[in-house]
Amino acid sequence: MTKSVVRTETLPWQSSNFDAVLVDLDGTMVDTLEDFLVALHSMLAEMPQPYCQHVCNRQEVELMVGKGSENLVNSLLNLIDAKRASSADLALRSKALQRYLVHYGDVNGKHARVYEGVRQGLEQFKALGWKLGCVTNKPTAYAKTLLGIVGLGDYFALVLGGDATARKKPDPMPLQVACETLGVSISRTLMVGDSSNDAKAAKTAGCPVLLVTYGYNHGEDISIAGADALTGSLAALQWRA
Repeated sequence: MTKSVVRTETLPWQSSNFDAVLVDLDGTMVDTLEDFLVALHSMLAEMPQPYCQHVCNRQEVELMVGKGSENLVNSLLNLIDAKRASSADLALRSKALQRYLVHYGDVNGKHARVYEGVRQGLEQFKALGWKLGCVTNKPTAYAKTLLGIVGLGDYFALVLGGDATARKKPDPMPLQVACETLGVSISRTLMVGDSSNDAKAAKTAGCPVLLVTYGYNHGEDISIAGADALTGSLAALQWRA
């Protein structure tokens, strides 16, 4: 039986239940798919056939986002291999990842947009006196740069990227390290994300989780991702009295 979740903006918690919030980046605060597409196309253009012939689209890339840069590149190469009966060896994959990271660094934030309601939601968290951390599988340097470009960087006392810990979400380690760094209890920290990665990490770590319904989530139904509550906008949150 599927666990029921809150599908309205009325949340099952009082705001006084929390001292901090950890917020995912891609798909939760910022739509970065166009940046990913540009960087991936630039990477593919430098590769041998059949990879240089592939034209990826927003729909297929959206299914691959959320588990870090290495997973994104490998997933795309696996897709091409399956379609064209090719086989990218480890050396080619390693070079592709290196070139992707270079191209992504060049394009980071140029085509990104902050989702509607995000700034208002962050302002609400700040007004509640909570400590704010951004926990993402994107490399830390790129995450900090992106947050600065879109004007969200000043909200966060901590930005923890996928290269900052030995394991990425859905492992709970990034959330545990973030809470330790911020000096807060995991049980009094809310995780806000857009995918089952965020929900799994939060549940294993022991903190409540709120998922937005407009994110990526690997093409899966967000209602069965394991959230305690869902919202269509961070600007419309209503806390339990």
